[in-house]
Amino acid sequence: MYLDFYGLSEKPFNATPDPKFLYLTPGHREALAQLLYGIQENKGFIVLTGEVGTGKTTLLRTLLQRLDGHATVAFVFNSTLSFDGVFEYMLEDFGIAKTTENQAQRLFALNNFLIERRRAGQSTLLILDEAQNLDPPTLEKVRLLSNFETPTEKLLQILLVGQPELEAKLQLPELRQLRQRIELRCSIPVLTHQETPDYIRTRLRIAGARDLGLFTDRAIARISEYAGGVPRVINIVCAHCLLYGYADQKRKIDCEVVEQAIEYLENGKRQRHGVRDLSWRRALASMEWWLLASMVALAAGLAFLAVRPEILEDVSRLTARPFSTVAGLVRDTLAIR
Repeated sequence: MYLDFYGLSEKPFNATPDPKFLYLTPGHREALAQLLYGIQENKGFIVLTGEVGTGKTTLLRTLLQRLDGHATVAFVFNSTLSFDGVFEYMLEDFGIAKTTENQAQRLFALNNFLIERRRAGQSTLLILDEAQNLDPPTLEKVRLLSNFETPTEKLLQILLVGQPELEAKLQLPELRQLRQRIELRCSIPVLTHQETPDYIRTRLRIAGARDLGLFTDRAIARISEYAGGVPRVINIVCAHCLLYGYADQKRKIDCEVVEQAIEYLENGKRQRHGVRDLSWRRALASMEWWLLASMVALAAGLAFLAVRPEILEDVSRLTARPFSTVAGLVRDTLAIR
């Protein structure tokens, strides 16, 4: 709804892992370089960790683009599977026909597939996303898959991707053999307060925005404070801000809009701070105009009395006040005015 209003060609803050929108901080750039190096050098096990929402899946999608057909990849993103489920998913993703129910024969078919890929000059990569959820027995069986090798190199590379809890799980005594086979470790950090403004404006630019200052500096500072540098949270807040800004026909996203978006995310409702404040300001403005008009009318009336002594005499009789007192009151009031 808001694309035309803000001059955007597409949504800049979608939650999908689109590699086009990957923002490469020094930490992201280093992690991507390590992953590419590890795959090109046929390292066995590689571990990538990062907090929830830091862009691990987006980085993986970018990695697959950079490989550009030089690797055959099986991407298992369902970490609730047992090892048998992981194995079957991997074979399906590799395109290995399921000719038998005998696991030994399927392992033999996998070995032949890996050898063929290597002869064709391709690497073969198994990516296990959300690997922190895999139980130790499953991880141990995954380790056994790395035994596919020649005397000089590994035939299957395995990339374990997960939250920091994955590193803690790998320290378990029963996984010490797996831990010894990890050749590369890399991690993705959260954004700093200095990186967050550039992150937001980069996504706006990629989405075709003509005005990269769509979010005010104070609005970005509040988003950064709330999101704690987590790109996924930044995206969610910014997407709500654009929706609310459009609803209120605001060309700039200010702190007021950000607070409304945060209020909705926290409590499920939108506080219309702007409408309440605007109504109060309008009421004050109306009161000021009424007071000003009253003062002008009073001043005009007093000035009229000052030039019509006969009216002052009538006022003196009606109020039972001396003429000099009434005349003095008028003069004092005009002087104050």
